[in-house]
Amino acid sequence: MKRKYERWAALAARRSQLALWSTFVKWVILGGMVGLLAGSASALFLASLNAVTQVRLEHAWLLFLLPAGGALVSGMYMRYGKSSSKGNNLILEQIRQGNEAIPLRMAPLVLGGTLITHLFGGSAGREGTAVQMGGSLADALGRWLRIGPLDRRILLMCGISGGFGSIFGTPLAGTVFGLEVIAIGLISHKALLPCFAASFTGDLVASRLWGVHHIHYQVDVFPGMDALVLVKVIFASILFGLCSLLFSELTHYLKRNFTAIIRNPMLKSAAGGLIIIALVYIAGSRDYLGLGLPLISSSFEDGVSPFAFLWKLIFTAFTLGAGFQGGEVTPLFAIGASLGSTLAGVLHLYGPFLASLGFIAVFCGATNTPLACFIMGIELFGSGGAVYMFIACIISYLFSGHSGIYSSQLIGISKSALLPVPEGTTLAAAKEQPAPK
Repeated sequence: MKRKYERWAALAARRSQLALWSTFVKWVILGGMVGLLAGSASALFLASLNAVTQVRLEHAWLLFLLPAGGALVSGMYMRYGKSSSKGNNLILEQIRQGNEAIPLRMAPLVLGGTLITHLFGGSAGREGTAVQMGGSLADALGRWLRIGPLDRRILLMCGISGGFGSIFGTPLAGTVFGLEVIAIGLISHKALLPCFAASFTGDLVASRLWGVHHIHYQVDVFPGMDALVLVKVIFASILFGLCSLLFSELTHYLKRNFTAIIRNPMLKSAAGGLIIIALVYIAGSRDYLGLGLPLISSSFEDGVSPFAFLWKLIFTAFTLGAGFQGGEVTPLFAIGASLGSTLAGVLHLYGPFLASLGFIAVFCGATNTPLACFIMGIELFGSGGAVYMFIACIISYLFSGHSGIYSSQLIGISKSALLPVPEGTTLAAAKEQPAPK
C-alpha cells in the first residue's frame, strides 16, 4: 500500500511539474510575442513622434493648422474608428467582459491621430497610444491563434504592459501597470508572468533591436529620513493627489461639455484647436504644447515658473477634452514635476528631489496605480528615495479619490470605508451615484 501511494505521489508530482512547465513556456512565448509587436510599434511611434515634434519646432506657423488637424483626426475616427474611439477604456472593458473584438484598425488610427496632434501643437502624451497599439495587436494575435476567453484577457493585459514598458523604458513598472490598472485595489497574479514577459521583451525590442533611447532625469541627492522632511513630503503628496483629481475631473468635464455644446466631432476638435491657440497667447509661451519634455527637464535643472504646472494641466485638459488623440501620462509627468519644483522653493527642499516625487505621484493619483508608479520611480531615479517615493504614491492615490483618467476602471475596493461602492462599479458609474447621507 505504501509503495502504491509513493508511485501515485511521484506520478502526481511529475504531472504537476509538467503542468507548471507547460504554463511557463506557453506564457513566456505568448507574452514575448506580444512584447515583440508592442515594442516594435512603440519604436515606430517614438521615432515618428520625434520627427513630427522637430518639424513643429522648426515651423512655428504649424500651430495655426491645429483646428484643421483636430477636425481631420475626428473625421478619421468618425469614418473608420467605430469602437476604437473608446481608446484605453475599450481595452479595460474587454479585459473584464471579453465580448467585443478590439479592431486592429485601432493601432494605425491612434498612431496617425497622435502624430497629427503633436505635429500641430496639441498638448498630449504617448502612453495612451502605446497601450492602444499594444492592446489592438495583442487581440489580433489572440484571434489568429484562436485562444480562449480567459487567455484572451491575459493577452490584453500583456498588450498594456508591453506598450507601457516599451514606451517609457520601464519594464518592471510596465508589468505591474498592466496588472494594477484594471481594478482599483485588486491585482490578479494569474497574469504576472505573461505581463512581465511582454513588458520585458517590449522594452528589449524597442531599446536594443530598434535603438530607442529613453530620457532619464538626474536626482543627485535624496534627503535622509527626517521628521521635518517627512511632514513636508506628506503635505506635498496631498497636493499631488489633489492635482491629479483636478486634472481628471477637468478633462472629463470638458469632454462632456464639448460634446454637449458641439455635437459634430470635427467641429468640436476644430473649436478645441482654436482654444489652444488662444491659450498660447494668453500664457505668452509655447512651452505647454506637445509632450512637455522641456518642462520636465527644467523642473529637474533650472526650475520653472510658479504656475507652469497649472498651465500644462489646462492645455492638456482642453486638448484631450476637445477630442484630440494622445495619452495623458507624459503631460502628467510634466505637471507633477513642475508642481514639485514649485513646491520645493516653498518648502525649502531640494528641487529635483521633490520634482521626482511629483513626477510619479501625480501620475499615480490620475491612474490609481501606486505600486506601478513606485516601481517606476525606482527605475527612473534609483532607490535612494524609495521610502519617500512610496509615501508620495500612497498618499496621492488616497487623496485623488474615486477619480481617474480611465473612466472604465473598476473600483475593486473603495479607498475609504466611509465611501461604500457596490461591486462592479466603475469610476464613471461612481460619479452617477448619489452622495452618502
